[in-house]
Amino acid sequence: MTIPSGLHPIDGKTPEIFFRRLIPKQIIIEDHVWIGANAVIMPGVTLKKGTVVGAGSVVTKDTEEYSVVVGSPARKIRNRLEHSE
Repeated sequence: MTIPSGLHPIDGKTPEIFFRRLIPKQIIIEDHVWIGANAVIMPGVTLKKGTVVGAGSVVTKDTEEYSVVVGSPARKIRNRLEHSE
C-alpha cells in the first residue's frame, strides 16, 4: 500500500525549488477500512467508514461509507451492506 503525503509540481524546476513547493495534503482513513495490497491512496482523499479498497487500486476521490472500490482510478462497484440473493 502506498499513501503519499504530498503533491509536487512537475514543471521542470530544480530540486531546490521542488522541495520548497511540496504541498502537503491530509489523508483520512476512518474506522473499519480494508486496503488491498499495492493500493495507492492519493493525498487529500478520505476513505469513509467501512470502505474496502481492491488490491492495486488507485483512489483519487473520497469514498462513500461501506463502499467497495476497485480499479485505476478506483470506482465504486457495490455497497458492502447490500445483501445479494
